Amino acid sequence: MSIDHTQMQELLHAYADGELDVVRGQEVEQHLGTCGDCRRIEEQILALRNALTSDAAAYRAPAHLRKNVRKALRREAKESQISWPSLVFAAGAICAVLFLTTALFENTRATRNTIVDQVIGNHVRSLLATHLVDVASSDQHTVKPWFDGRIDFAPTVRDLSSDGFPLKGGRLDYLDGKTVVALVYQRNKHPINLFVAPVPAKQDTTPALIARRGYSLYHWIHGEMEYWAVSDLNQTELLEFANLLAH
Repeated sequence: MSIDHTQMQELLHAYADGELDVVRGQEVEQHLGTCGDCRRIEEQILALRNALTSDAAAYRAPAHLRKNVRKALRREAKESQISWPSLVFAAGAICAVLFLTTALFENTRATRNTIVDQVIGNHVRSLLATHLVDVASSDQHTVKPWFDGRIDFAPTVRDLSSDGFPLKGGRLDYLDGKTVVALVYQRNKHPINLFVAPVPAKQDTTPALIARRGYSLYHWIHGEMEYWAVSDLNQTELLEFANLLAH
């Protein structure tokens, strides 16, 4: 039984996956020997399958991204008269974008996790080594000038004693390979390390909670500065502290 061109395009995926019986497989091979269009489709199918089954790191895309891709494919198929080769190519292009977007998302998340670990590590070391501050003072006008000439940016230093978070001092620290400011506050004998570093050309964000290893962290951006507040203080009071500085 011969296979017409339309049926052939429907069988190419099964053929590429080795799912056809011997007779039908031979008929497909004969057709591919004479039809350049179908050979190109087969090559695209094989290239897409190789990309999907390669040994490269694979990550599952966020649910909203997968949903949007599926909706776009259904809408395109319904509204347009697309040839089978074009549809295969479009699907391959969308998959490539999907993989790239997901990889970038995962890379950003991995980088953020690394920084979170460093923030916690720096906080713990400052307590264990009894090197909480390089300049010990509750006066913001004493702490802020101490950083002059030691860093290439000017952090905002505020005394929050009237709000229940007295300033204890500051020090230099390292985060993500860069020198940063560490301001130290306290709440009911719970030290709070506030790490500050410049982050140009980024919009302000509200404090976002990250809880890990028994510590709470709030991260936000304000006035082209990036802030990490970390402590074993309860999350409600630490958020109160972060909100005082984020506005």
